[in-house]
Amino acid sequence: GITIYKRDGSVLLHTDCSTTKEAVVKNRGANLVDANLGDANLGDANLRGADLRDANLGGADLRDANLGGANLVDADLRGANLRGANLVDADLRGADLRGANLVDAEMFHALFFGRGGTTRIAKEQLPDFLKALGIVMEE
Repeated sequence: GITIYKRDGSVLLHTDCSTTKEAVVKNRGANLVDANLGDANLGDANLRGADLRDANLGGADLRDANLGGANLVDADLRGANLRGANLVDADLRGADLRGANLVDAEMFHALFFGRGGTTRIAKEQLPDFLKALGIVMEE
């Protein structure tokens, strides 16, 4: 089975699943607040609406994951791979995205030259998203 720990080392969840990805997806409605999922392989995972407040997702592989509507308030996403992840309606207030891989070269080009990409956020999320990246918008 898989045991998911809190950041303080206490047990958050114990399952009979064989992978962390399976455990998180299967229990996404469960309390995953403060989960220690650093370096976890969660690529392509359906985490829509998951409550991941204060979670450690540093270095996690979240490529193409569905994080739509997820609560990522104050989550540690430093160094996480978020290429192609769906972040529409995800709450990223206070999330630490330093060093996170949000775009690949093609996506970077698309952002600056107007061609579509795969990472999606709602327009009203842009200021918080840029702030989390350390980018300050000026009027």
